[in-house]
Order: sequence, then structure tokens, then C-alpha cells
Amino acid sequence: MNMSDFYNQLSPFYHLIYENWESSVETQGSQLREIIDKKVIGSNRKILDVACGIGTQSIGLSLEGFDVTASDLSSGAIERARFEAQSRGCEIDFSVCDMLDIEAHHVENYDAVVCADNSIPHLLSDEEILSALKAMKSRLRLGGSCIITMRDYAKEPRGKGILKPYGVREIGNIRYLIWQVWDFDGEQYTVSMYFVEDNMKSLKPNSQVMRSRYYAISTNKMLELMREAGFERVERLDNVFFQPVLVGSKNA
Repeated sequence: MNMSDFYNQLSPFYHLIYENWESSVETQGSQLREIIDKKVIGSNRKILDVACGIGTQSIGLSLEGFDVTASDLSSGAIERARFEAQSRGCEIDFSVCDMLDIEAHHVENYDAVVCADNSIPHLLSDEEILSALKAMKSRLRLGGSCIITMRDYAKEPRGKGILKPYGVREIGNIRYLIWQVWDFDGEQYTVSMYFVEDNMKSLKPNSQVMRSRYYAISTNKMLELMREAGFERVERLDNVFFQPVLVGSKNA
């Protein structure tokens, strides 16, 4: 399953990863606003979200008053993001675009470029990540900042069959059991995402399994690549978001 197919299949279930997706949208929007307010020099109103998924961060930022443009490589995720944004009265310009192609796809410059929720490690080599970082920098105005959030892979175990439980979600008469299994091969790993949908009025549960690939790149290596891409004032921020936040600026 390629990455686009993975997220197309995941998009109807993505909110179930969170215990409370609605609350997470508001919390993450507020947390990102605080980071942007501190790290973007000058105006900070125009935001580009280059891996928006179903809209968790882009909707949150729009609710905080930002002018948000958002893209994702998954057409299914974009379709759902549009629905979720419209149902909340958010005017966000959504489109389908691989983050490697954002320099050509997005023609304006932005005050901040956001790539959140461990999206960039879907790129499986330093070369691809560097290319994406350069593309993000190209879409920043002078003084703007790139904001990346990702897992701290230095704290993650390596091996096969690593279980990552997400828990149980109940919606009406339907109970969802959700977990991931990680299988490492060197510094890359395959994620198998499992959703078991149990209609408690039926004896026949429905299961969904989807798979994708990640590069377990360290935050130190990502910071190094950000510097190589030409970002200035590169730093890691902890305890400001649910994942480590990496920030770099385009010199004014």
C-alpha cells in the first residue's frame, strides 16, 4: 500500500486515533498559535499546512484566526478535511499535493509553513527530506518560520511486532478497538494500523488493516537537515506540543 492509498483508507477513521478529536483540534490550534506568535518575525497571519490530513491542525489554526492554505497527498483526506472545515465555518483553501511538490503547487509566500503530526518521516531518505525542507523554505517570506512536529525516535524501541495500543472508542452502539504494530528493518519500519469495528448488536465484527512505511529519523538529524536546507535559528522545542517541535526561520 503506497502512502496515498494508506491515508485514503485511513481518512474515515482518522479521528478515532484521538480520544477526543474535537478537543485535540482546538488544543493543537492554540498550541501552534503560541509557537507561531513567538517564532515568526513580523506578520504571522498566512499559514501553509503541507500535510494537513483530515484538517486537525489547519482547522485548529483557522479557528485561531489564521488565514490557512492546506494540502495533502491523499485525496480522501482532503475531501474529509473540506467537509470538516465547512461544517465548522472555516474558510481554508485545500488541495491535493505531495509535500515534495509544494514549491510548484503553491505560488504564494507564507508567514509560516507547518508540517505536523510526524508527517515528514514518511519520506524515506535524507535526500527526500532535504528536498522537502528546501521546498518548504521556498514558500516562506523573509522572516517566516517552518514548524515541524515529529516523534522522538530516540525514545522508541526497535524490533519486530512492537505493539502500540490506541485504546477503545465507543460511538453509539459501535465499539472500535485500535492499535498499531511496528516492524523495523534498519532505520525504517512498517506500520500496520488495525481498526476492529464491533457493532454490539451484531456477532460479526468488521476489521480494517492498512500499512505504511516510515523512516525513524532522529530529531538531531532532522535539525541538521534543516540547517543544510538553509534555515536559520534552528531549534527543538519540548513541552509545547504533544510531539517535539522543530523550528527554523528564513532570514529577513
